[in-house]
Amino acid sequence: MSLDANLEKQISNIAVIIPCYKVKSFILEVLREIGPEVSLIIIVDDACPEKSGQFILEKFDDPRLVLIEHEFNQGVGGAMISGYKRALESDCIYFVKLDGDGQMDPRQIGRITKPLRTGYADYSKGNRYFDLEQMDRIPKIRLIGNLMLSFLSKFASGYWDIFDPNNGFTSINRKTLESLPLDKVSKRYFFESDMLFRLNLLGAVVKDVPMPPKYGEEISGLNVFKSIFEFGYKHIRNFMKRVAYNYFLRDFNIASISILIGAPLLCFGLIYGLFNFVHSISLDRPTPPSSLILVSVTVISGIQLLLNFFTFDIQNTPKDSFSRSLEES
Repeated sequence: MSLDANLEKQISNIAVIIPCYKVKSFILEVLREIGPEVSLIIIVDDACPEKSGQFILEKFDDPRLVLIEHEFNQGVGGAMISGYKRALESDCIYFVKLDGDGQMDPRQIGRITKPLRTGYADYSKGNRYFDLEQMDRIPKIRLIGNLMLSFLSKFASGYWDIFDPNNGFTSINRKTLESLPLDKVSKRYFFESDMLFRLNLLGAVVKDVPMPPKYGEEISGLNVFKSIFEFGYKHIRNFMKRVAYNYFLRDFNIASISILIGAPLLCFGLIYGLFNFVHSISLDRPTPPSSLILVSVTVISGIQLLLNFFTFDIQNTPKDSFSRSLEES
């Protein structure tokens, strides 16, 4: 059987999970645009006050449709975890997250699953920033906030080559999804970033898929600037966990030594320098040259060692498919 024939056969094994919360105005149009390549559509009514689940059952007749209703709101992550668990009970091989607010084009489902179907990736996600000609379609306030969140997510997850990591249009294959500790993944808006962190711990390959941005009259429930402060400590926590797991528990290499020595040196230099600066001002006399030299050496050495660590970390992004390695073993 040819490669194209294999891909046509595989593409019918797709399940789409749609978390629904206050999307009644958009959801029917989204559902109508889902093509025949999808064999299962899972709607997760996350205690929606608009009763979107029942509304869909009344207005959209499709044998592929499965409804999950939450008794209380669990957030987008909680809805996706419920949807993933239900989808794993089916025969589907690829699982796509599609929002119900119309910001994601269902006609792109074939494209976003292609890196998985061809074996190049374990997880793929949309990238709204690939085409610079389309950038003016993104609201400027969202663009700035998303860029800041993107850097934090890169820092925490270790996927430095991924842009727009907070994009929620994603696809994952069965073997990778089965290996994830779903009950540990964040259930609120931190879900996408936390998924990348968990995928890095598995060594899963993540690929960007260029997607045109699609914004209309929908209102996002995510305040990006508030999220920068709210998610900041979570990104730092995930970064520290990732470093501990990947560079100390599973392996110990030159990067481990660099961060082990570099971080304390930089902290010592900054704290010692600040202390001497304040002390000199209080005594109204200049800082001793020996103190200046010590601060300079420790700060510069600490920065250099941390740069060495991040250079290694950037080059250490997973490149071999996790699911393929499972098959070979």
